[in-house]
Amino acid sequence: MAKKSPASPLPHAASSAAEPPLFNWLQSRGAGVLLHPTCFPGDQGIGVFDAHAVRFLDFLQAAGIRYWQLCPLGPTGFGDSPYAAFSAFAGNPLLIDLAALVPHGLLDGADLAPLRALPADRVDYGALYGLKRALLDRAHENFRARKGAAPGGDFERFRHEHAAWLQPYAFFMALKDHFNGRAWTEWPVEARDYAAARRSSLYALLEGRIERWAFVQHLFFSQWRWLRAEARARGIGIVGDLPIFVALDSADAWANPGLFELDPETRQPLAVAGVPPDYFSADGQLWGNPLYAWEAHRADGYRWWIERMCAAFALYDVVRIDHFRGFDTCWRIPLPAENAKTGEWRPGPGLDLFRALRREFPAARIIAEDLGDLLPSVRELLAQTGLPGMLVLQFAFGGDAKNLYLPHHATPNSVVYPGTHDNDTTLGWYRAAGEHERDFARRYLRVSGAELPWDFLRAAYACAARLAIVPLQDVLSLGNEARFNTPGRPQGNWQWRYRAADLEKLFGGTTGYLRELASLYDR
Repeated sequence: MAKKSPASPLPHAASSAAEPPLFNWLQSRGAGVLLHPTCFPGDQGIGVFDAHAVRFLDFLQAAGIRYWQLCPLGPTGFGDSPYAAFSAFAGNPLLIDLAALVPHGLLDGADLAPLRALPADRVDYGALYGLKRALLDRAHENFRARKGAAPGGDFERFRHEHAAWLQPYAFFMALKDHFNGRAWTEWPVEARDYAAARRSSLYALLEGRIERWAFVQHLFFSQWRWLRAEARARGIGIVGDLPIFVALDSADAWANPGLFELDPETRQPLAVAGVPPDYFSADGQLWGNPLYAWEAHRADGYRWWIERMCAAFALYDVVRIDHFRGFDTCWRIPLPAENAKTGEWRPGPGLDLFRALRREFPAARIIAEDLGDLLPSVRELLAQTGLPGMLVLQFAFGGDAKNLYLPHHATPNSVVYPGTHDNDTTLGWYRAAGEHERDFARRYLRVSGAELPWDFLRAAYACAARLAIVPLQDVLSLGNEARFNTPGRPQGNWQWRYRAADLEKLFGGTTGYLRELASLYDR
């Protein structure tokens, strides 16, 4: 998604509308840590749902931290971004702990040796995809040969309970294998239509591959259920992340073309999402996501969105929706286009969608990512929903005391971050900032700047915002060598991993200090 502009932040005021806000869930103070599971240490080439994940939860509990926020858990494609997944419902196979399959006879311990040769401090996605895919294939073959129960429960029951999204997703991925990884918009005509493909000989031909992809999802969800239970046992809620848009090359667009702005004959997108030229880019940002056909969603009562949110709440305790402003208006870029200069703002569903969500999920806990240049209508929509928005401290010191990202402007119904997954680490930000920002930050916080990440962390804890979320990189006081994502850079992101020893050093003095901050600031 776009790099979020620090200009024109939204004051998170209470609604002035005649009717009360739809949601009002953020009533108590708390703190959380932002960390994507790929960042866990271990010897499988990427962070997975294993003992290292549980040790991270131990750290949160010891530090008195009540929330763990992560990026989307969907299956990533080209570019490795969790914000561009092959499905809005499925899980990322790379996060499956393969070592946990060994006791069940699905793999041998020696099978994992190639993974252990991969780098320990970053994710080498190019090498990882092929290795992990082959091992998951082997696990499925062993499962079929054994004809026993799968780890985590009854596989056929899982297929039945999740059939609405699992069947099209598994068929989509099997077809993607069959057509050598090409995007579905490049498949033969008979395969571009889900219903027609389902009736064709392709389904019978690929039945084994379809089962394989469904089995992998069974493994993912069974391991995630286990890890989430570990979090609950420690009193830790999970904040998940929901991108507003889906990828064009996804099972969602392929199986539900009528819900998107796609040509009914060719299934090619008529226009795509992005943002116009702004502070960060003279050409704007051409994201390429298909736009929603909101009239079609409205006609069936937003059923797809309700199903999507239901799936999200089955995974997480709180859901952060990325690019909230797109529900008010989104930048529509007609195709063909070389950049995002040519386009127009088109209205989104507005409050109508959130009324539908309120009817289905009256106790829903949702955070609105409302960063960037916002129109008054976006501010009004946020106030009407009652959802907490976001403050980023790295955006606070570029102007003067009127900058609404400064902590003294924060209101309780908001979430404060030193920085997000899209920002520099706080130490990296401070090293790269101009002297005005550095001086303003030092004077505002009354510090020398020698420990800026911890100064920002204390400011976040002290802030009036009821929820404070800090990246683990800032807790570790790391520089931009630990930056997770640089928006606009298509490759080389999402690779950072911490080492187990880094986390162990935080137990004791650091966790005690964090508990003291939680006590001092009622978190």
